[in-house]
Amino acid sequence: MQSSLPIDVARRVLQTEIDGLLALSDKLGDEFSMVVDQLSKLSGHVILAGVGKSGHVARKIAATLASTGTPSLFIHPTEASHGDMGMIKKGDVVIALSRSGETQELADITRFCKRFDVTLIAITCMENSTLAKACDILLLLPDAAEACNITGAPTTSTILQMALGDALAVALLELRGFTAGDFKTFHPGGNLGAQLTFAQDIMHTGNHVPLVGHAALMDEALTIMSDKGFGCVGITDQAGQFIGMITDGDIRRNLHKDLPNLKAKHIMTTNPKTVTPQTLAVETLKIMTASPPKVMQIFVLLGGEPIGIIHMHDLLRAGLV
Repeated sequence: MQSSLPIDVARRVLQTEIDGLLALSDKLGDEFSMVVDQLSKLSGHVILAGVGKSGHVARKIAATLASTGTPSLFIHPTEASHGDMGMIKKGDVVIALSRSGETQELADITRFCKRFDVTLIAITCMENSTLAKACDILLLLPDAAEACNITGAPTTSTILQMALGDALAVALLELRGFTAGDFKTFHPGGNLGAQLTFAQDIMHTGNHVPLVGHAALMDEALTIMSDKGFGCVGITDQAGQFIGMITDGDIRRNLHKDLPNLKAKHIMTTNPKTVTPQTLAVETLKIMTASPPKVMQIFVLLGGEPIGIIHMHDLLRAGLV
């Protein structure tokens, strides 16, 4: 018998898992809302537990919850039986994962939760399993076919577990009004941290910002441009509001005139690109590089007043370019 082509196998696997996810979406009900409500009011930690592939998924769910503002940790059921049970305390919630619901290693955690009145949430495919009957809230997964139909190895079932964990994390995140700034607190490093940096985190402020009044002569503006080193100068009106900017390009376009004796307002470009302090750095980069025109510098405004400036090199140092 000729075996299927690898691409056909891959498509069959993906379709099987897609079918499982659609079944999970259809199956979600009041129990999911109950869990989200309980976790949103939690005074302690969410404890994730599982063995084998379910254990790997439990670790991932714990990490996702923790990174989105829900204090969480993973406990291996075997280690829990040998001392780590002390990590679970009243006020915590335990979420136990097991496809069959008959994982023997979870028995001690189940008994511990009953004895000390710790809420136990089960994620399993089997409604009549030991774990399902012992839990306080059951998040029942569809008993979907595993993608590996030869061995029945955990494939679809682990995808469903992970997807349900993601759904819990995002539902909690949105319920709490968790922001990109909050998320950055838990992700200060790496590319993700860079993308969650705000304009106010990387802008130059105070005396570093090149600014002159609208009535200033270009002789003064050129001096400011040279001293500050950004290749531009911002122009403000009498009230200190930002009304334009002058760049090297503006100067080149006006070299044929008596440039030093002209007023800055006669040379400036009006309505240049600007951002606010709360503009994400990654969005700032998009604004600066969008055509037309692409710019190397951008002013940061608060209530119309220039409070900072960002150069493309700042975005480079932040890891965004």
